[in-house]
Amino acid sequence: MSTAVLPAATSPAYEGSWRPDWPLDLRRALFPHQRSAGDPTLRYDAAGAAWRTTTTPEGPATVRITPVAREIRIAAWGPGAVWAGRQVPAWLGADDRPETFDPGTHPLVVRLHRTMPWLRLGRTGRIWDALVPAVLEQKVTVVEAHRVWRELLRLAGEPAPGPVPDGMRVIPSAQRVLDVTDWQWHRCGLDGARRRALRAVASVASRLEVADTYDSPALQRRLTSVPGIGVWTAAEVVQRALGDPDTVSVGDYHLKNIVGWSLAGRKTDDDGMLELLEPWRGHRHRVVRMLVAGGSAPPRRGPRNAPTNYRRI
Repeated sequence: MSTAVLPAATSPAYEGSWRPDWPLDLRRALFPHQRSAGDPTLRYDAAGAAWRTTTTPEGPATVRITPVAREIRIAAWGPGAVWAGRQVPAWLGADDRPETFDPGTHPLVVRLHRTMPWLRLGRTGRIWDALVPAVLEQKVTVVEAHRVWRELLRLAGEPAPGPVPDGMRVIPSAQRVLDVTDWQWHRCGLDGARRRALRAVASVASRLEVADTYDSPALQRRLTSVPGIGVWTAAEVVQRALGDPDTVSVGDYHLKNIVGWSLAGRKTDDDGMLELLEPWRGHRHRVVRMLVAGGSAPPRRGPRNAPTNYRRI
């Protein structure tokens, strides 16, 4: 990866380029980090470049990631521009080791593995950025969680540094989250249980960020020691922040049935899902990503679950 740190008066503050050795699909690589098409932290422009905001140890940053032929060109703005710009290859999967994965003999997994050379598990190295949206997604519909995420960014997020697309924001700091009042949370549509969990993680956020010695089990133990944080939320965080190839989001409303229907042609529960995934232990989350992208789900026969509007309660 070639890089250049530019003078402070120059925009952008950081520029670099990198050439992946696999057929990178930028949108698919960043898909786990996007909360709806209107996500204020991740946008795409007409040229196909991704604009992503992030917190860093040095402060907020905006990164523009532009695919040009087989090269990725990186530009970044803000106090954390250098740190964030240098993390982009890891975001897109450069640290992943898919060569250690054995698809086994299940015909669907074998086929998906062969037809998805683009699949890499990225790691951001930022716990807080993954934890806040995961808390907002606890026990609610995706539509509802994404709406609250956008409302939170508009209410408390920092303006994104750089010449960004309109409306982009950086996730608010832990202190800013703690400063949000109950009535403001109510206007965002956040219920009491998720509000308490978010305040709990904000209170210990400085002690949760990734250290070089962290592994996924250790980080999950730290996360689940915080009131309101369970195994599902911890799994969602380590998948994104550490690029964990194995930890499965147990407790997900839909995931168990996607896995069950894809691998066995039937619905199942969480224990059944883990039993079906056991042959791929060490890469169970990788298999789940394959199945979500190319597997199947049981037909929907019941009424849709309408989101709860907590702003009217």
